[in-house]
Amino acid sequence: MASPASRWQRWWSARHPRADTHALTQRNLYIVPTRPGLFFAATLLVLLVASINEQLSLGFALSFLLAGAGLASMHATHGNLRGLDLDLRPPAPIEAGAEAPLLLRLHNRGSARYGIALTADGREWRQFLRPFKSTPSDAMRGASWADVPAQGHAQVQVALPALPRGLHEMPTLRIETRFPLGLFRAWSYWRPASRVLVHPKAEPAPPPLPTGSGEGLRLPLPAQGGRGGDEVQGLRPYQRGDRPRDIHWKKALPQGDAAPQWWVRDRQTPQGQELWLRWEDAAGLDEEGRLSRLCAWARIAEAQGLRYGLRLPGVRLTPDGGDAHLQACLRALAMHGLPDAAAARGDEVQP
Repeated sequence: MASPASRWQRWWSARHPRADTHALTQRNLYIVPTRPGLFFAATLLVLLVASINEQLSLGFALSFLLAGAGLASMHATHGNLRGLDLDLRPPAPIEAGAEAPLLLRLHNRGSARYGIALTADGREWRQFLRPFKSTPSDAMRGASWADVPAQGHAQVQVALPALPRGLHEMPTLRIETRFPLGLFRAWSYWRPASRVLVHPKAEPAPPPLPTGSGEGLRLPLPAQGGRGGDEVQGLRPYQRGDRPRDIHWKKALPQGDAAPQWWVRDRQTPQGQELWLRWEDAAGLDEEGRLSRLCAWARIAEAQGLRYGLRLPGVRLTPDGGDAHLQACLRALAMHGLPDAAAARGDEVQP
């Protein structure tokens, strides 16, 4: 027999399914009086009782006038959120220890909305951060506020706390308002479906790229020479159709009165010149230190326009270049040794 906690969790998950879009409707909006609202109601009750005892017509008028204002405030607070649509831009991968900014967009099809706060649910933050020995106060940076114009849009940025490497689910977000009088609090919960990938922090000052032999493809890298050795350095003259990102801008600087010569990094390196980044190359460090060094080497190899592969225990990425290959390497490094690493690798990583 299921426990009450598990039944509550199933009901909660069914009522608030994970999605990167969220529409605020009558079904998922909640409203309760705030503490000032409760004091306001108590004051009205005292005023009404005193007016009845003393038969004060002005007291009755004031009591009903304030009660009407309170009911109008409740309707305005609920309507300040009802009808809004929200969506989330999937967060880009980040380094371990860095904050991950979430960009939320609010779309309004009605009149202007004011005083809308977005924050993370504190109870879920405690569960989210417990493995990292952090406290909710470390993660909560305060609510992010926004006003949405009539028939317009607004953007709000919410910062996640510093997280360790891995693939993390987004915590539940809370959209809240107390506009206009602060007597009532209306809110809704949003469970985004996107996850944020946190890869290892690159080593600040890594040693030179490995040049040992192994796997039949690892040969010493060419030495950096002068202008006459450009072909050896993996550079070639610019050709029509080359990508601007492959241009070696430092060598494009003009020399005296001569016209600048455009040089491009040649990713089609000869057979035997492909670089392999292996787990064994970072021997002498702990697990996180090895991942940090391999991450730094991958970034250096990509910046130099080299074809490079990655070899980890159980993971092998064949040599390639470009941003997609770099992201695949960073993803493999981020998920190394984690329980859901195989599911997160997909088809890009071959064991």
